[in-house]
Amino acid sequence: MAKTQFFDSDPTVIAKAKELKREMKKLLRTIEEEDDLSVQTIDQLQEALSAFRQATLRKKTAKSSSLERLETVSCPDEFRCPLSNELMRDPVVLASGQTYDKLFIQKWLSSGNRTCPKTKQVLSHTGLTPNLLISDMISKWCKKVGLETMNQYQSNTISDRDVLNSLLCKVSSSNLQDQKSAAKELRRLTRKGTVFRALFGESSDQITRLVNPLLHGSQDEYLQEDVITTLLNISIHDDNNKKLVCENTNVIPLLIDALRRGTVATRSNAAAAIFTLSALDSNKVLIGKSGVLKPLIDLLEEGNPLAIKDAAAAIFTLCIAHENRSRAVKEGAVRVLGEKISDGLYVDELLAILAMLVTHWKAVEELGELGGVSWLLRITRESECKRNKENAIVILHTICFSDRTKWKEIREEESSYGTITRLAREGTSRAQRKANGILDRLRKAMNLTHTA
Repeated sequence: MAKTQFFDSDPTVIAKAKELKREMKKLLRTIEEEDDLSVQTIDQLQEALSAFRQATLRKKTAKSSSLERLETVSCPDEFRCPLSNELMRDPVVLASGQTYDKLFIQKWLSSGNRTCPKTKQVLSHTGLTPNLLISDMISKWCKKVGLETMNQYQSNTISDRDVLNSLLCKVSSSNLQDQKSAAKELRRLTRKGTVFRALFGESSDQITRLVNPLLHGSQDEYLQEDVITTLLNISIHDDNNKKLVCENTNVIPLLIDALRRGTVATRSNAAAAIFTLSALDSNKVLIGKSGVLKPLIDLLEEGNPLAIKDAAAAIFTLCIAHENRSRAVKEGAVRVLGEKISDGLYVDELLAILAMLVTHWKAVEELGELGGVSWLLRITRESECKRNKENAIVILHTICFSDRTKWKEIREEESSYGTITRLAREGTSRAQRKANGILDRLRKAMNLTHTA
């Protein structure tokens, strides 16, 4: 079923204009190559220019006529987009069941909104389904009132789709310069707006074509950076894109490779892509099984300021899934986190990760070996950030209930500074609960000692 379309000119006019363009290019090449330019060539160019001018005027006149006709016709309310209040060109159904013009609802969703503009209902997903019934009704109405059934947006989309296909052909070619120029342009287009991100979301095959040069072992670091960054841009678009990108079997191995051997910018963007993809719960598990945590932890350990926050964000999001916490602990996350935190580096981000990992028994054991209680008590005592105090006391609470050998150090801190008591009185509600839990445990231990 054809989508409703209007505001375009006769296809024969378009074909004629293209033919005249080709003729003018040929004449211009002749002018460049001839030293002794003939009058006949100049006359031919003038005739072609004149004909092209007439074709362009006819096209503009046809378009203007359709616009004027639309302005004189009263459009039924059910055919208007609730966001633009204009006749819908590409009607789609949102998760709430409401119909909108695709261009305008995509802009709404891309701005970070996750509610239906009309009903204010929170959306269960951001997928858009073509409303073929309304589309057909609008098409019939356009014919009835004398409007050409051509969709302004669809003609743009077809043009954009042609551009995308052309660039994907170039990026999949065997010519390195073509690959690099196409990858750079795809990176620019997917960063600039939502149209090309949405087009990538139509088929997993397009993702495969994008990464094709990396699949064939290209070692060019700039090509790798542009392809990986384009994947990041595509993933940002919506949940459908996140699912499509993550489930393409080529993507995660290439992101892991980028984390290991890319430029700093490539590694940072690969980590950011993993963070973005991990926003979906189903993706967290899939990515966690791939072995991605080890290169992320290595990137964290290197400590490059351009990449460390992206790496930390990716690890944190992945570890929301419980099964990934044991993987992170196994890959050495506790040691790396502990060393960075004890040195006072990125304490906010890294302490939050550690507070999740400490639910694993091996993490508690490693923290004890690393002297973690000492710097956790220092953070609890000295930090001005309530969230850091909370995360530190959460970790200490787990240690206190898992390792009796640390009670003495915690008791001495409390005797000297009253750190735990102060937090039980002034901390966040969660921090107060954990601090009181530690104090109760210390009191019971003291009573048992006196009884003995």
